[in-house]
Amino acid sequence: MVLRTPLEGLADVARDAGGEIVRLDVGPFRPYLLSHPDHLQHALRGDWTSYLRKGMFWKPVERLLGDSVIADGPGWAASRKVLQPLFTARYVASLTADMAATIDEGLDELTPDVPFDAMDTMSRIATRAVISVLFGDRISPREAEVLGPAYTTANTSMGFRIALPFVPERVPLPGDKRFMGARQVIDDVIYPLIRQARKERSDGPDIISALVRARDGEGRELTDRKLRDDLASIYGAATETTAVALTWLWPMLHEHPDVAARLYEEIDEVTGDGPVGADTLPRLRYLTMVLRETMRLYPAGWAMPRLVTRTHELGGVTIKAGSQVLISPYVTHRLDGFWPDPLTFDPERFAPEREDRRHRYAYLPFGAGPHLCLGQHLFFIEAPLLIAGLLKRFRPELVTEGPFPVQPAGTLRSRKKIEMILRPVTT
Repeated sequence: MVLRTPLEGLADVARDAGGEIVRLDVGPFRPYLLSHPDHLQHALRGDWTSYLRKGMFWKPVERLLGDSVIADGPGWAASRKVLQPLFTARYVASLTADMAATIDEGLDELTPDVPFDAMDTMSRIATRAVISVLFGDRISPREAEVLGPAYTTANTSMGFRIALPFVPERVPLPGDKRFMGARQVIDDVIYPLIRQARKERSDGPDIISALVRARDGEGRELTDRKLRDDLASIYGAATETTAVALTWLWPMLHEHPDVAARLYEEIDEVTGDGPVGADTLPRLRYLTMVLRETMRLYPAGWAMPRLVTRTHELGGVTIKAGSQVLISPYVTHRLDGFWPDPLTFDPERFAPEREDRRHRYAYLPFGAGPHLCLGQHLFFIEAPLLIAGLLKRFRPELVTEGPFPVQPAGTLRSRKKIEMILRPVTT
């Protein structure tokens, strides 16, 4: 079951075990599956230095992102220290007006009554917004147009490498050629930006300038390769999470018309005839609940593999140094003991009065601990702006019928294309 439908199989295994630690028998290696929130708290926070983002499961990601801010390479701490001020709630909130304007431009270009690929379109608008506020004018519209599809191709073409992480890179697998071509496109965009930023030595707030100014723990400039890896990681995290969440949202609204109707009503009531902006976002409470529930069922970052560096006991199981551990928000978000009727889409789970009843590590779409995703504040501005802006203008309809089985590639996508059509709102 795990090999045939990996994520559904893992979720079933975890539920059958009641969240206890399970040793998986998958091919030539036997990783441990950690799903109970207590165990995740230990691995991601309490003893996180013994659970590194390294090892067999990370190889496919490292081929794309290298020694980046999301990994545990030698430059991780230095990069995160530089980038953290650019992702605080206060700083990101200051970008709301610019982001709203950029998203509106993207929404203006949508063509009603014509079917389109939801993932491609959501990715294109999210990419434009992220590039505008985080990268300034350093990435041109032409470069943005090629960077987005290249990143998508790189993510979707690493599926076999993720499923078969023990296969050496010298052994060709399906998707490798597409992956290498996409990675080259990414390099062709990012490296010239780095060279130009080094010449300019700007004190501007954009991410490229900030990283060029950064120094490692020994006071040295970051290498071009390190800058490239960090920029590719930031770009991907900031665009992919939003695009994936928004793509899965439309089937959820289609399947739950009561939720859709309430969401439309809130957006119309809160925004009225005015634009969607910084003053309206805090009042879109149900929209936030819908987003959080969508990310519970379909977290973009579906896997958080770790390499254990010391032998110790966890949950009554001795885990030896060198063991591979698989942590999956997709799995934990489906545990019956922490989520009643877990396969049901129910935004009311995230009503404010119910927040304190949940284990802190039962819900982790952005990870947890020292590796908590820097872009979570950005997501909760960018995604509501895009959704509310779109639903003020249109009512979405699915063209393709479900179900939509999940594809565990670099991020959690649908195996089947999700096509939709937009009908203009009539007043």
